[in-house]
Amino acid sequence: MHLPFPLLQAQFLRRDNRFRATVALDGEAVAAHVPNSGRLGELLLPGQPVWLVWRDRPGRRTPYDLVLVRYAGVLVSVDARLPNRLFAEACLSGCLPEFGGYTRLSSEVRRGDSRLDFLLEDGTRRCWVETKSCTLVENGVALFPDAPTLRGQRHLYELARAATAGDRAAVIFVVQRADAIAFAPHPSADPEFGKWLRAAAQAGVEIRAYRCRVDEKRISLDAPLEIRMPQAG
Repeated sequence: MHLPFPLLQAQFLRRDNRFRATVALDGEAVAAHVPNSGRLGELLLPGQPVWLVWRDRPGRRTPYDLVLVRYAGVLVSVDARLPNRLFAEACLSGCLPEFGGYTRLSSEVRRGDSRLDFLLEDGTRRCWVETKSCTLVENGVALFPDAPTLRGQRHLYELARAATAGDRAAVIFVVQRADAIAFAPHPSADPEFGKWLRAAAQAGVEIRAYRCRVDEKRISLDAPLEIRMPQAG
């Protein structure tokens, strides 16, 4: 998918709260929305180059969205809203043959007490899909989450229920950068999530992760990553 044009390069100054940052644009301090509730502590450091999109419209408190950051020479997309769009685009264009053959794709479908991102259908075949945005990479391993996520645990529970009931189910970690070679649940940020992920896999939920190609014009799903599941204990 194409990123909005034009992107404006700025310099990160500070994160004011979860969804608001102050950046320097053309020498002036301006406010930008951070479309990601994660901590992003390794990325959003003072002085880091970032890229903004002008989003000023009635009702907004910040005139820009912060969408990209360059870290150690790698462009990272920090917009947590993109994985759903990337997955849908890849499915509809035939770029994900592992999710091919379905004739209907519905989004934000309620199952139990949760809304799951997608339901793929073809006659009696159903596949429930939840996507997760991942930006943290350490020593080549993409890690999720970077903060505790009860919501993520609930999604895994519903996916496991779907798989146990006979449907296909998958959780997809979209790593919004190009330097990952593997994926694993974060062992310290949320140990419980790793346990839930292992239990979901044992129930039949497919665990998949893809890194992305990212530049200043476009982002797209790229290669699948090795999944490193935690050991029971």
